[in-house]
Amino acid sequence: MASRGVLGIFILSAVPILCLELRRGIPSLGIKDFFLLCGRIFFLLALLTLVISVTTSWFNSLKSSQVCLKEEDENEKRQKLVRKQQQEAQGEKASRYVENVLKPRQEMKLKKLQERFYQMTGETWKLSSGHKLGGEEDLVLDNASHTSSETPGREAARRRNLREPLKAVPPPAAAQPQEEVPDLPEEPSATAEEVVTVALRCPSGSVLRRRFLKSCSAQVLLNWMVRVGYHTSLYGLSTSFPRKPLEVVGGWSLEDAGITTDTVLNVEEKEQSN
Repeated sequence: MASRGVLGIFILSAVPILCLELRRGIPSLGIKDFFLLCGRIFFLLALLTLVISVTTSWFNSLKSSQVCLKEEDENEKRQKLVRKQQQEAQGEKASRYVENVLKPRQEMKLKKLQERFYQMTGETWKLSSGHKLGGEEDLVLDNASHTSSETPGREAARRRNLREPLKAVPPPAAAQPQEEVPDLPEEPSATAEEVVTVALRCPSGSVLRRRFLKSCSAQVLLNWMVRVGYHTSLYGLSTSFPRKPLEVVGGWSLEDAGITTDTVLNVEEKEQSN
């Protein structure tokens, strides 16, 4: 349809030119003039065809570019919306995992550590919920209005029976003596022979250093760890590289335990068995 319209425009534009030339040159119109006139008409048609084709292609490319830009904007908006929904879903999933799994696990672990600490220090009474003092007496006073119709003798007997369990108070359990930690040997000088420096990297992030003789018992390392606040029932020692638990056998010296040079030991929490 577009080509037919262009051809019609060309013919209509060429007809006036042809009529003008024929009107001017009818008396002396020859074959040469006729061919020149046809050549001018075809040249004009070709020029108009070129202009219209270039203009049409330019309009089509502009329209297609606008359509592409619009589609790209829509795709980008759609992708942003999908990413936002995915992030919200992941955030909600992570919060549920923390609330339902990590938090109860940490609370249970802390409760076990607290129970073991109180058992070790002999303060197991702190683990019980306890009883409210004077609860029986308050119960008696609350029920006094309901027993006003009874005789004074029965009311006095009932009060005496309710108060009898309060008189038998069990003696408090004797606190278990805490485990005494032996004193550490005197720290040798840095210039002495057969001396190694041992560093303890604690879970709190602090690093403690002390010098020992290689001939000292390896048990002094555990005593040192207990003295700084990490009991052997909850914590242990391990080497840094290669990372493995430090074996401390009775009668072994530091040299027998493999500590022959300056060493860094890690204080690590022992895995709790269910």
